[in-house]
Amino acid sequence: MRANKPAVIYLVRHGHSTANAKAILAGRDFKVSLSKIGVKQSISVASELKSRKFDSIYSSPLPRCLETLKPLITNTKGAKIENLDGVIEMEYGDWSGKKLVTLARNKLWKVIQNRPSMVRFPNGESFLEMQTRAMESIQSVAKPGAEILICSHGDVIKAIIAGFIGLPLDSFQRLSIDPASITILEISDNRVSLKIMNSTKHLRDEDLPDRDLQKINLGGDSGAKRR
Repeated sequence: MRANKPAVIYLVRHGHSTANAKAILAGRDFKVSLSKIGVKQSISVASELKSRKFDSIYSSPLPRCLETLKPLITNTKGAKIENLDGVIEMEYGDWSGKKLVTLARNKLWKVIQNRPSMVRFPNGESFLEMQTRAMESIQSVAKPGAEILICSHGDVIKAIIAGFIGLPLDSFQRLSIDPASITILEISDNRVSLKIMNSTKHLRDEDLPDRDLQKINLGGDSGAKRR
């Protein structure tokens, strides 16, 4: 029997946000939007993907993701964005809205870096819960032969990649997903192939923050230039 063509999933992390600029863990704050740099990144993403004929376009319902897709949608006749709640940002609970430098002093920080599978955020979600609902969402839209674009968040995309390629959740912090990066997965009935991860070749120097931010593995990397 001939195998079905794989679903091709384009995972885009939202562009640089106002929370990234302030080194704040945004979580599900609907007041967080793209920074000026993030707006430029969204235009570069649209330029990179404009030749693709996506069968469906999905997004986390948070504004910074919807804003990242806006230039692409504006320039693509008939395109529309559908909310995909399962790829919304991690619920960081009491950690949401806090400075990363402050959170890094918390005892839980080391556990997050080394044993995230054991972590549930205070009044929030566990990494395992986040990974499970995100992967289930991807599987629900991964129709054979379809090209699908999904805009989500750093930790969520890292967890999706880890789950599909068989990387233990406790190792997912080894992955990097920068703002406005593109990752491509091919999903078929019996296998998943990671074709591209964290591609930023479409971003120009002016699309990147000038200030070198602290390298952290929570909420995704800042995407800042490295000196």
